[in-house]
Amino acid sequence: MGKIFPIIDDRWKDWINERKMFFVSTAPLSTDGLVNCSPKGLDSFRILDELTVAYIDLAGSGIETVAHLRENGRITIMFCAFEGAPKILRLYGEGEVLENGSKGFEELKSRFPHYEGARSIIKVNLTRIQDACGFSVPLYSYEGERDTLLKWAEAKGGAPGVKDYVNDRNKESLDGLPGIQLK
Repeated sequence: MGKIFPIIDDRWKDWINERKMFFVSTAPLSTDGLVNCSPKGLDSFRILDELTVAYIDLAGSGIETVAHLRENGRITIMFCAFEGAPKILRLYGEGEVLENGSKGFEELKSRFPHYEGARSIIKVNLTRIQDACGFSVPLYSYEGERDTLLKWAEAKGGAPGVKDYVNDRNKESLDGLPGIQLK
């Protein structure tokens, strides 16, 4: 079992900021519901304070994280070292969905680059910070960010087209939970 840490201290802050991707996991309350795990990239993660983190949520084909958080708030964020010394860090917490255009979104959006495809910011109050060895995580070399999602949002006509897409395709999760409707 890994060690449990009381806060994100400077060591963990530096380590997290070096990661090029992270994974987000959520699940509905229903035992027959689908557990979701999503990879995230780009410059999308921020440490707000020692026990609060956030990431900008970009439009995509699914809305599972948002739907699950609205139902029960449970979320785990996982970082892995794919280069250098092996290490895994999991951040467990209670997540909150701040929809694009909401007061909470507006208060935090300046901490992130502007992305036309931003549909929300996921803010997480951490309840547990735990590392693990990561000995079996393979080594990978970072080649760069994909720009496919950014080009997709641009091709949709920017924010107005992304909003239409989200309102059409992200209404509900795979389990039928309410998704998102941007104003």
